[in-house]
Amino acid sequence: MVAQAPVRRLTVLYDAQCGLCRRVRYWLESRPAYVALEFLAAGSPAARERFPALDVAATLRELHVVADDGRVWSGARAWVLCLWALRETRALSLSLSGPRRMALAQRMVARLSERRYTLSEVLRWEAPEAPSEA
Repeated sequence: MVAQAPVRRLTVLYDAQCGLCRRVRYWLESRPAYVALEFLAAGSPAARERFPALDVAATLRELHVVADDGRVWSGARAWVLCLWALRETRALSLSLSGPRRMALAQRMVARLSERRYTLSEVLRWEAPEAPSEA
């Protein structure tokens, strides 16, 4: 069995037009992390250039995370991975990664993703301008 190198950086492809997504991005950026998080607007020229094999429509539909070794996660698994990267939420991520809780997380994330624009509008979380979005 070949040991994998530890993940040192995760690139998070998120919907930069969604106010909720932007707020979550800024929250993730503000937390102490075990693993560096880099953020790219899904569908942006930079994201398309760095990850040409990814389905652009899929990255705009749901969160995608790409590890520095090329592994890709999407949807609830991507959210749990973001929690895993942070110091204060790693234990939570490990508890969510079991089969039962992951199934629950997948249902919750799917519903939230489907309604993210409406939720952003209701909460008046407009998509703020980000510094030099790529």
